[in-house]
Amino acid sequence: MSPLIFRSRFVSLLKNRHGRLMSSDLASTPSKDAINASQKLISDQIPPDVQGPTGSSSSSSSTTSKPWNFLKYSLIGALTGATAVAGYASYAYSYDEIEEKAKALRRSASHTAADDASGVEKVQGMLYSTIMSAPAKLIDVYLDLRKAIEEQVKGYTEPNAEMLLPELHPMERHVFTLVLDLNETLVYSDWTRERGWQTFKRPGVDSFLEHLAQFYEIVIYSDQSNMYVDPVIDRLDPKHCIRYRLSRAATKYENGKHYRDLSKLNRDPRKIIYLSGHALDSSLQPENSVPIKPWKCEADDTALLDFIPFLEFVARNSPADIRQVLESYKGCDIPTEFIRRSKEHQRRIQEQKQQGRIWKR
Repeated sequence: MSPLIFRSRFVSLLKNRHGRLMSSDLASTPSKDAINASQKLISDQIPPDVQGPTGSSSSSSSTTSKPWNFLKYSLIGALTGATAVAGYASYAYSYDEIEEKAKALRRSASHTAADDASGVEKVQGMLYSTIMSAPAKLIDVYLDLRKAIEEQVKGYTEPNAEMLLPELHPMERHVFTLVLDLNETLVYSDWTRERGWQTFKRPGVDSFLEHLAQFYEIVIYSDQSNMYVDPVIDRLDPKHCIRYRLSRAATKYENGKHYRDLSKLNRDPRKIIYLSGHALDSSLQPENSVPIKPWKCEADDTALLDFIPFLEFVARNSPADIRQVLESYKGCDIPTEFIRRSKEHQRRIQEQKQQGRIWKR
């Protein structure tokens, strides 16, 4: 082979080899833009090995949580609806009214088809009674629960007995009943840091009780507990002028306040007088109530003694209905008005006597 031919083949071989090396270097060294683009794309995607398990777990958890959430919210909605219905029924209807309506549901729940009915009618009747038995049982549960709650509430709000006092002796049927409040009427209780609780007697209380016990059946009716009432009366009334004592358990609790219910005393309402420093505010029968000035330890108080003439006059004359007498004194200070009327009555009697003497002449 000639040197010229050998040289030309060697040069062409070097060119081909160098071209392949350059092309492979270019292919293995990507540009900066290509690297940045690939990194951006990778950062926006989730790796295949992570995406598989995570996707499957989230889908399975969402699948299992949906029925549970539906059941939970359905139960909450059912309880809320039942509570709302029970609350409205308790507000709008009495126990007896709901009991009357429940009788129709009980009849529906116990419905049976006639003996001569067809098989289809018997199946329909059985399905109907089965469907109606559920609300009937729910209403029975509601009525039992409501009755138990009302009995508990009644024990705190109603007097502890329908008749708070025993029957009067037949020989005392004509006797009037004088009901007296305790605090700020006969006594006053005060608390100080130095002395603690102290109870003071109202001026004239001893004479008041001893004198009127001859004419009245005297009853103490207080809104304080018996732990307070009993020891106070034991020291206040050593001569036992007070026949009966009623405490907070005998009151009616209404609108956050304890009221005296004179209708529960087992006495003729025409012969009951309730004397209290808060008579019109603390009694359910204002027509039987006589207000007296509340006492708060004034040393010169004479209110109890001032009432003795009026109360003795009532007991001696026995009006047919004391409520009509008290109505005639409405808006007046009874002791003062009674003295004025008594003087007026005496004046008229004197005038009549003088006129009679004139006619005799």
